[in-house]
Amino acid sequence: MSMQSELFQQMRAGSPLPSSRTVRLNGKSWTTSPVFDAYWAFAAERQGIFYRRVSDIQPFTQDPILRKFKFTNAYRVLDRTTQYLIRDVILQSEPTETNVFFRILLFKLFNKIETWQLLTAELGELTFKGYRFERYDRVLTKALEVGRRIYSAAYIMPSGGPKAEGKKHRSHLLLLEKMLREEVPKKLASTRTMREGFALLRSYPMIGDFLAYQFITDLNYSDLTEFSEMEFVMPGPGALDGLKKCFPQMVPSDAPSLIRAVCEQQEDLQRELGIEPVSLYGRPLQLIDCQNLFCETDKYARVSYPEIAGFSGRTRIKQSFRMTGPIPKPVFPVKWGLAAVPHS
Repeated sequence: MSMQSELFQQMRAGSPLPSSRTVRLNGKSWTTSPVFDAYWAFAAERQGIFYRRVSDIQPFTQDPILRKFKFTNAYRVLDRTTQYLIRDVILQSEPTETNVFFRILLFKLFNKIETWQLLTAELGELTFKGYRFERYDRVLTKALEVGRRIYSAAYIMPSGGPKAEGKKHRSHLLLLEKMLREEVPKKLASTRTMREGFALLRSYPMIGDFLAYQFITDLNYSDLTEFSEMEFVMPGPGALDGLKKCFPQMVPSDAPSLIRAVCEQQEDLQRELGIEPVSLYGRPLQLIDCQNLFCETDKYARVSYPEIAGFSGRTRIKQSFRMTGPIPKPVFPVKWGLAAVPHS
């Protein structure tokens, strides 16, 4: 049995907790819980599932928790919605700053493939030039009236108050109009750092820290910006819970530096556990991926290590896994120069 398999055996509900250990990060010694070892075992197994699924090698996993519940990929770029964003929203866009920004933000405000497909079916190609508030509002309102969901459950989009007139999608369309009217695409294209781009998005109503970080990451998949994913990280609530379960003595202000240290030392930390370092066709985990993995490990630990608490106290995993059939060959931002190749 491999070290990775042994770790998964230990992670399962009811297994005795192994003793904690000490790791050196940022020149400081941190006492870790067994969830930190589980973090790396989860990352390796989740990426292994991706490679097995894309090659249609079954079984995809023997782990009962991963078979039962839904977890995102080790790499954010591989998730179904992000793959659709790159393949069908970005790569199919007229390559102008305004149109690329319009299409990405329109998609991400709802973050639901079916909503994009609905709008396309009703309105044709979605472009800024052809945008009219009344047409988009009519399609979305009609969908709501017949009981369709137009927002993803992945994260909650805040409403816009009175201007929404009872329909928050109206506030989001008005927000997109405001950003385009104030030339955000042009401003964003001239920003030098991801942090500056994040701050620009964060300055708009209804966009908090979490959404601004997600949106700047999505925009950065296009040629509108040229930021490194190793430049900047903004931990979300789920990642904070995962970090707390891995590093019991941490406080929220430790989170960005801890994620960076874990990401920068990923190869050594995995090899210490006998785990072959996780890779996406040669690309190591980036800050956004390590941040997401802390969130997913928090979820996994709710079942495997219910005794270990995070900040929020959440105890259940809400979404069950449902097989959707084979997954297509992945696509990546052109500027990455990354190509999917058979994985040995």
